[in-house]
Amino acid sequence: MTRTTEAPALPHFAMTHTGHVRKINEDAILARPELGLWVVSDGMGGHAAGDFASRTVIAMLDALPTDLPPAQIPRAARDALQHAHAGIRAEGDRLGQGTIGATVVLLVIAEGHFMCLWAGDSRLYRVRDGQIEMISADHSVVGELVEQGYLDWDEAEHHPHANQITRAVGVGETLEIDKRRGEVRPGDRFLLCSDGLTKYARAETLRQQVDGVPLERAGETLMQTALDGGGADNVSLIVVEA
Repeated sequence: MTRTTEAPALPHFAMTHTGHVRKINEDAILARPELGLWVVSDGMGGHAAGDFASRTVIAMLDALPTDLPPAQIPRAARDALQHAHAGIRAEGDRLGQGTIGATVVLLVIAEGHFMCLWAGDSRLYRVRDGQIEMISADHSVVGELVEQGYLDWDEAEHHPHANQITRAVGVGETLEIDKRRGEVRPGDRFLLCSDGLTKYARAETLRQQVDGVPLERAGETLMQTALDGGGADNVSLIVVEA
């Protein structure tokens, strides 16, 4: 006789904050630990438009069935993002105010592996054995400079064109989504975040604040770092422990 049991939900901490300057939080986050799914989305387009874009991304992913088999989650997430892309484009046409859109970074953990999907400059990091690795790669003007070896990611945060992204959900006719997979080891910690955090915290700071401390404290410390640094943008973060 074969017996199957549900895997326990992984511990996580999720938080989003409007910051000190913006009046509206155009970021949106999603935690679906029963699916092993976590998402951060950062809206662009100003006020209601950016808010609409990020929340459309989250709503489409939040609608995924709870009983999806792990093998089907990546495909279902991709389809949801394509539906969000179409809906945001339609709203942009209706408003007639130019391009609106949202970044997205999505983490799925299942059966000893992780998968990251992303478009834009919201990021996924992994902390393992005292080291931090950036899993995603920014779709931005400065991201291309990093890929070409002219800058590192920390330098890119302070470049004059740091905010110019080249890919987002809702922007352009076709949505291109990058993907990265890998194995998960016990003790791995993953950090999803919007650029409202990374513009105030270098990778080493992120590592120090995530590694080896309770998840809630890690998340609250990261948030306070962004707010103490100025909080000029919305800030969103999710910390997940494997």
